[in-house]
Amino acid sequence: MRIIADTGRCIGAGMCVLALGEVFDQSEDDGTVVLLDAEPPASMAGAVRRAVQLCPSGALSIAETSGGDQDAAGGVKGNGD
Repeated sequence: MRIIADTGRCIGAGMCVLALGEVFDQSEDDGTVVLLDAEPPASMAGAVRRAVQLCPSGALSIAETSGGDQDAAGGVKGNGD
């Protein structure tokens, strides 16, 4: 997954940072979102989706990548055992 941040739309509420400070931060200049990790590991998918949903301005979105580490539903693929 890849996170997309529209800093022009961001209002600097900081909900993403509160939800997942390992991935999101805020600019010291204007408080808008700064991505610390635009492509977080699949193990963080649920937390990332929650942080994106919490954004009051809709400045955050997710683009699914074809890395093979997630299935179509966003879950981590197992090894078939």
